[in-house]
Formats: sequence, C-alpha cells, structure tokens
Amino acid sequence: MRLDKFLANAGVGSRKQVKVLLKKGKVLVNNETVKSPKHKVRPHQDCVVVNGEVIEYEPFVYLMLNKPAGIISATEDESQMTTIDMIDGYDHLNLFPVGRLDKDTEGLILITNDGAFNHRVMSPNHHVPKQYYVELAHSVEPSAVEQFAVGIELKEGLLKPAELEILEPDNCARVTIHEGKYHQVKRMFHAVDNEVVYLKREAIGSLELDPTLAKGDYRKLSAEELALFED
Repeated sequence: MRLDKFLANAGVGSRKQVKVLLKKGKVLVNNETVKSPKHKVRPHQDCVVVNGEVIEYEPFVYLMLNKPAGIISATEDESQMTTIDMIDGYDHLNLFPVGRLDKDTEGLILITNDGAFNHRVMSPNHHVPKQYYVELAHSVEPSAVEQFAVGIELKEGLLKPAELEILEPDNCARVTIHEGKYHQVKRMFHAVDNEVVYLKREAIGSLELDPTLAKGDYRKLSAEELALFED
C-alpha cells in the first residue's frame, strides 16, 4: 500500500496534509525517514511513526452505540442529528449504521465501515435475532404471546414467529424478532390492540448492550464480541 494512502486511511490527515508531513520529514518507516508518498508499506508488518506516534493500521472498525431517542439512523442528514454525527475520530473511515432504529427508539446499534459485517448481521439468511424491551399503553394480554409465536399478519404478509415475554408490570414486555420490517415491533403490538410508548433494543444476536454505556456513548467491540457474529 502507498504510504500516503496508509496514513490517510489511518486518519492522520488528508492526502494533501500527509504529503506536507512527508515533505517535512515527520514520517518514519522502520526507523527511517521517508518523504515519498509513493513509498510502499506493509500495513501489518512495517512500523510507521508520525511525529513520534506509532500509527496502527485499522482498515475496519466495529462500534457499539447506545442510541438515544431523537437521533436518526443514517450517515448524514441536513437538518437532523444522525448516529454517525455522534461518533468522533473516525471521519476517514466512512462509517455507517448497521441496520436502523426508529428515531424515537433507544438502545443498541452497531456502527462499522465493513460491508461484509453489515451483511452478516442484517441479511435475513443469517437469522440474527433482535431483542427489545417494550413499554405499552395497556396491559399485554396473555393471548398475545401465542399470536406472536404463530406470526403476526401485516400488510406485507405473515411475519416470522417472535418470542414475547410479559414482564412486571404487565404493560411491559420483552420481544425477540427474527426479521426487520419497517416499524415492526410497533406494528406487531398495534395488531394486537396495543401501542408502544417506549422501545429500547437490548441485544443483537448474542451481543447485549453494555449496561455501562450511557445514552449517546459508544465503544469498540471486543474480539470476543466480534466473534459472536462469525459464521
């Protein structure tokens, strides 16, 4: 990989800014000053240092964000704050949210720049379940448990079976779905004569939202957490 591309991808600066650093002799490759932007580096083998700081090669990033209400799941928007607006320090990596949460829904959303990872998590063929905590306008009828298990009928057709657990108080519930239709959880409860007043995603597959993450906070996934999504 060209040295200027390596440094730009690592967030050191734009290609233009990187060339200035190179020209000033601020870049070392394996303890030797390099000024040519065309110099070839081996990302996982060579030691690249800029202004005394070792630059780690990180082509992909995987973040867990505790999304607050009022934020839209998008890369950019002219008038509203997006999930990507909340992430600092990764502008060079073209991040995007994995799937989406409704604007008024809180909780776990993943952020990455890895298209293959996005496909593994979101593709219906991989059957990755999503778990939600729900507060409702009315008590949840016990009959709704069986209705969810059989499959709720929406205008798109019959949904896949979902797991519904009634909590205490009985206007609270936990629901696990296996697909991602538009406003799915809200529409499922509407179909059983109830309305969602609060919705929070707690888990994607076996990955649970870190309880220490405050709303709006994020962190990298650990290697163990990332391995949860391997085929």
